[in-house]
Amino acid sequence: MGLLSLVLATYGRCDDVGRMLDSLAVQTDTEFEVLIVDQNPDGRLRQHVERGLARGLAIRHLRLEQPSLSGARNLGIAHARGEIVGFPDDDCWYESDTLAQVRHAFARGGSIDGVVGCWVEQVAASGAETSTASLSYAEWRRFQGKSASSITLFFRSRLFERLGGFDERFGVGQWYGAAEETDFILRALASGARLEHCPVARVHHAFSLSPTTALLVSCRAMRLRGRGTGAIYAKHNMSTWVVLRGIAGQVIRPLLGARFRQAIVGASVSVGLLEGFVKWRNVEP
Repeated sequence: MGLLSLVLATYGRCDDVGRMLDSLAVQTDTEFEVLIVDQNPDGRLRQHVERGLARGLAIRHLRLEQPSLSGARNLGIAHARGEIVGFPDDDCWYESDTLAQVRHAFARGGSIDGVVGCWVEQVAASGAETSTASLSYAEWRRFQGKSASSITLFFRSRLFERLGGFDERFGVGQWYGAAEETDFILRALASGARLEHCPVARVHHAFSLSPTTALLVSCRAMRLRGRGTGAIYAKHNMSTWVVLRGIAGQVIRPLLGARFRQAIVGASVSVGLLEGFVKWRNVEP
């Protein structure tokens, strides 16, 4: 296996990008390139790019004028030279052996098409057990598959050649404000792709919404994210039970646990789910 390509889409951040590049500079596996897709209108990243280059990183600095997470990732995919493509966020960071573990997973797995690493903070917060199993299409259609955040995804480039890139109607910067990775995973699994969890490929990313985040801010953010998932329900023809469970559960589950603040946020998610589902059914081709 040859080069790994890391597509780092960024907007609005600066020093966090430097932290990510610092974590790449100490990787035990050095056969990779970094494609920074810069959506900022200024030159805030110049110092970090220059520092990364000085530390020996193979960086290509691309520009995208109209901010779009999925659009930025697709631009990076189009320029990637590696056999494997990953998607670190601009505010995450890798452990020193993360890329080595990814490479080992593909080498062990033979014909696998993708690897899902471990988001360390999410696993710690949820208390969930990590998985080494293959992703199941049936479970993902029921929204019962294990977590697979975009920052932990590594796919063979041939999968993008076969399926196309991320659907640019989804993701940060769009009306359907999330779920671009869920859409791609569902498309991949439906096509027969083999994707496996690799918990030893560890990725760090702090949660963006904490209990102290203003309630209105949380509600707005989660409503946008809900629109993306609601659109997934419609695009992939999820069962009525999955749709109703998803919408109602956002409020019922926290209420049963007397978590009233979370129930309010959940109500915003439910609104977003409905909005996304209805709009996709009535507007999108």
